[in-house]
Amino acid sequence: MLMSTPSDTLASAPPPKKSGPFYTHLYFQVLIAIALGAAIGHFYPQTGEALKPLGDGFIKLVKMIISPVIFLTIVTGIAGMGSLKGVGSVTAKAFGYFLTFSTLALIVGLIVANVVQPGHGMNIDPATLHDAKVDEYAAKAHDSTLIGFIMGIIPTTFTSAFVDGNILQVLFVAILFGISLIFIGEKAKPLVNMLETLSHAVFRMVHILMKAAPIGAFGAFAFTIGKYGIASIVNLAALVGTFYATSALFVIVILGAVCAANGFSIFKLIGYLKAELLLVLGTSSSESALPSLMEKMEQAGCKRSVVGLVVPTGYSFNLDGTNIYMTLAALFIAQATNTHLTLEQQLLLLSVAMLSSKGAAGVTGAGFITLAATLSVVPTVPIAGMAIILGVDRFMSECRSLTNFIGNAVATVVVSRWEKSVDMDTFRAALNGQPVIEAEPVLAIHGAPAGVQLGEKSAD
Repeated sequence: MLMSTPSDTLASAPPPKKSGPFYTHLYFQVLIAIALGAAIGHFYPQTGEALKPLGDGFIKLVKMIISPVIFLTIVTGIAGMGSLKGVGSVTAKAFGYFLTFSTLALIVGLIVANVVQPGHGMNIDPATLHDAKVDEYAAKAHDSTLIGFIMGIIPTTFTSAFVDGNILQVLFVAILFGISLIFIGEKAKPLVNMLETLSHAVFRMVHILMKAAPIGAFGAFAFTIGKYGIASIVNLAALVGTFYATSALFVIVILGAVCAANGFSIFKLIGYLKAELLLVLGTSSSESALPSLMEKMEQAGCKRSVVGLVVPTGYSFNLDGTNIYMTLAALFIAQATNTHLTLEQQLLLLSVAMLSSKGAAGVTGAGFITLAATLSVVPTVPIAGMAIILGVDRFMSECRSLTNFIGNAVATVVVSRWEKSVDMDTFRAALNGQPVIEAEPVLAIHGAPAGVQLGEKSAD
């Protein structure tokens, strides 16, 4: 069997360098970029819309590197486990966690919608609603069946997984390749070493690309405000406000309790990932911070073998924010169109949402598509009612992405702890911004503390 890879062993690191000025930190630069983008979009909306290519370009840069990051992390992580038992254990625990909390998120959205009733009193006639954009999303939802989703995990060729950029296809190929290396044993060691070296180069590329994060956040946020306008959320403030409050409740109370039960603070975890969260906020895409999340989790002491399996699968199967949105938005549409739903119909809606949320995972605009898929199966709620929330969906997309991102960070730590694959002293020190003994660097800048920000000297 293969020996553990260097990333799974702890080694002493040189003393950390002193933190630079606050304006050199990535989180500060992204925060300023978001503020400037909002100002440009509000006062000069046409200019804001014209800046869309900056955000799109940055997201394309990140997506370009996601496939090799996932492949290299998973392959070297599985090879380092040395046995199939470890792979099966991590996978089973991760999916058990995903199923539990994804379902809980759906239930929370359902309960809040019934208690708050944000759509009550709008009295909208579904017959007056029609939007070509809704029809487009409904068509995509029709193509995103559960069977189609399962078949879509298998790539046409070995390389097409990387060409198409399908996360689950890359995950599938990487797991098979990693297992193959386990079967080969010691003879595969030179190849594993080569992949380790390649990991250095790929994550150094990530550091370089993250230098452009403020530019991407600036362009994306300027476009959002310029095109949709802050005023566009006023008429649907009840829905947007309820969704943000529910997501915050889920993160602070439910995920917070999970964190506390596992020996750390949700607030400190959020602080540790502040740069990545601001990037997600600016781009409205949790994918933009996927490579960084994997890096930061390993820097904090989680083994690569667990990080490599939990994070990519979580991006498709552990979408807490999207699940809250689905049941909350579906009931909002029902209330706004005076469509009465019995308890049985609501439970049917929840059951369908559990499946459709997996069937449209990884698709652009997944939140809106999964909602369309759910309503198309439960015809009691008029799918045309999606036109009501189309104008503010972009604003809710940011909250969905943030909640999904935090949920996957928590899942990674919890599963790592269940697997005894995280040094909790190292992890707590990272969350506190203290110098720690970190994993000998595959995903970290040599000599930097575990709290280091991408491309920066120090986090705090």
